[in-house]
Amino acid sequence: MMTRRILLGAFALLAAMISLQFPRGLRAQSFALPTYTSAQAALGKQVYEQTCASCHGANLDDGEFGPPLQGSDFRLRWGGKSVNALFDQVSRTMPPGSPGSLGDATYAQLLAYLIQQNGVIATNRELPSDPALLRTVMLPSSAGGPAGGLTIGVSIPPPPTRSNPLDRLTSVSDATLSSPADGEWLTWRRAFDAQGFSPLTQITRANVRDLRLAWSWALPNGPNEVTPLVHDGVMFVHAYGDKVQALDAATGDLLWQYSRRLPAGRSPTVKRGIALYGGRLYVPTSDTHIVALDARTGEVAWDEAVADHKAGYGMTGGPLVANGKVMIGTTGRAPGGNFIVALDAETGKEAWRFSTIARPGESGGHTWNGLPLERRNGASVWVPASYDRALNLAFFGPAQTYDTGPLRNPADEGDVTNDGLYTDSTLAINVDTGKLVWFFQHQPNDQWDLDWAFERHVIPLRVNGAEKTLVVTGGKQAIFDAMEAATGAYAFSMDLGVQNVVTAIDPKTGAKTIDPKLVPGDGETKFVCPHAGGAKSWLPSSYNPRTKILYVPLVESCMDLTPVEKGGRGSLSTGVRWSLRPRPNSDGKYGRLQAINLETHESVWIERQRAPQTTGTLATAGGVVFAGALDRVFAAYDDATGKELWRARLGDVPSNAPISYLANGKQYVAMIVGNGGAQALTFPALVPEIRNPPDRGAGVWVFELPGR
Repeated sequence: MMTRRILLGAFALLAAMISLQFPRGLRAQSFALPTYTSAQAALGKQVYEQTCASCHGANLDDGEFGPPLQGSDFRLRWGGKSVNALFDQVSRTMPPGSPGSLGDATYAQLLAYLIQQNGVIATNRELPSDPALLRTVMLPSSAGGPAGGLTIGVSIPPPPTRSNPLDRLTSVSDATLSSPADGEWLTWRRAFDAQGFSPLTQITRANVRDLRLAWSWALPNGPNEVTPLVHDGVMFVHAYGDKVQALDAATGDLLWQYSRRLPAGRSPTVKRGIALYGGRLYVPTSDTHIVALDARTGEVAWDEAVADHKAGYGMTGGPLVANGKVMIGTTGRAPGGNFIVALDAETGKEAWRFSTIARPGESGGHTWNGLPLERRNGASVWVPASYDRALNLAFFGPAQTYDTGPLRNPADEGDVTNDGLYTDSTLAINVDTGKLVWFFQHQPNDQWDLDWAFERHVIPLRVNGAEKTLVVTGGKQAIFDAMEAATGAYAFSMDLGVQNVVTAIDPKTGAKTIDPKLVPGDGETKFVCPHAGGAKSWLPSSYNPRTKILYVPLVESCMDLTPVEKGGRGSLSTGVRWSLRPRPNSDGKYGRLQAINLETHESVWIERQRAPQTTGTLATAGGVVFAGALDRVFAAYDDATGKELWRARLGDVPSNAPISYLANGKQYVAMIVGNGGAQALTFPALVPEIRNPPDRGAGVWVFELPGR
């Protein structure tokens, strides 16, 4: 029996086999399909069961520690390549405890079994072990089936030659991420500042009506909340089920694919971000690892655990990579709460760790109503952080606690409070040291699940006549706070007018006065706006730095917080259950886009529709704002007036944020769809006539102007 250590070694040694890349320059050659005998494959099966099944699974694709050795992933990796390449890989690395120890004849038997399980029909000739002969034998790129595959010994014409954008892929630096080229989309909100603004101008108010579909690409079905990245003509897409694909951003052609093999019993979870840095793509996984992939090939550079998913941790937000550190926050209900970790971008070694729940005896530790650490939880980090390179500060936004009951009533114990730091706060963390430089708590003691866990825009803005760099963020109540990036000093707030909990905001400190009658837990039903799904949610706003206007996607809704019977299951631990309802005197329009001038704090326009918004916004220098909704409509709006200028009906519900980029000199707009995100699941009861595809259809939709 192989030990767990050896099993993990097997996974590392065969990590490349899970990274799938097509050969770039196939030449016209006379390749033969591999031959093998049934008896040879039967012996190979015995070898597999003794030395390989413990990693790769009894069925070749269901192992906990090894990548699949049959099916589409395996054929994509090895199809079209000589059998000698696979023979060389296996004989050099397997078994992990004694590589190369089985002998050439035994390795040939093992490969015969793998070839059999990938659809090639047995013949009366054994698979040889001579490298010279194996170089003339090609692994099929598709299952053989009844058609039998390509005729043995046939010569095929050469494929058309085409440029591969991976050949032009350049390194991504901190300077690049601070100020990307106009046609690049390098972080989930394009740049370190998280403004979500495209400076491209080919698509304008005057011609956006001519947008047409350029290409589309199917993704594994499931909720898809990750915004794609585009660099040097390559689009990097994360799909549900822990798959990552590199696509040609101009054509949609697949360049490589990475597939994560999750441990037994671990289901996939949604993610909201991936990150480019140097020559690598950094990917969070459903089993709470960070994987560093070579951006050119998809091969694994390193793979490090961040948290124990069995202890209740998740990792759905996405990484920020800056100044050589890969930083990401955890999610979940684990006792003691969540944390932010930084890994060395080159090696994966942990550099620092910061708890988003203040610990007893440390700064802020007295704010948990006297609760011991194991009874404190929450402060999940739902989205990637933003970064100010000049200050070397990363800005994170932990969410609320999951256990509101113990914090409802103050303990009356000396300096003990029930604020619950660092829930619903902005944290400014030094990237080098992991030390907290400042924090601002937007909502102490959140008793409604109306958290402040979303994007942090870094924006230069004039405040009282002085130019300052601000961090601007909004919570579920659609109240926006602005703080000075260097110090956390309060600057101003804006209430977009869709909430009823906060009755006043101190203009000097930003402290919020709440309506005490709306605090749940006294046995009375509370009518609260908005619903816990949020008027504003994680779906990000975008900011046009040229006009100083912020474009915010909202949903108009409210909730009743109704007491449950003692011992009954409630939405909050104060003993209440929330239920969805429209705002008072609602006209049945729930989706809302709102444009706010950050210099004047005035609303510029409001555009409302029946379908709730389910995407973030994309503002562009062409005067167009893009956004999508629950009815699968992806639309473009005049950024000065809010007038709808163009719309397209997508195949499924969009649940992340649109992007715009250049490829081969042409501007494209891309939107990923995949129903099942939190926003898309919360609000359908308000619009029962909207019926989306029950079988779903996740994919990438990319639009262009004709004739350019």
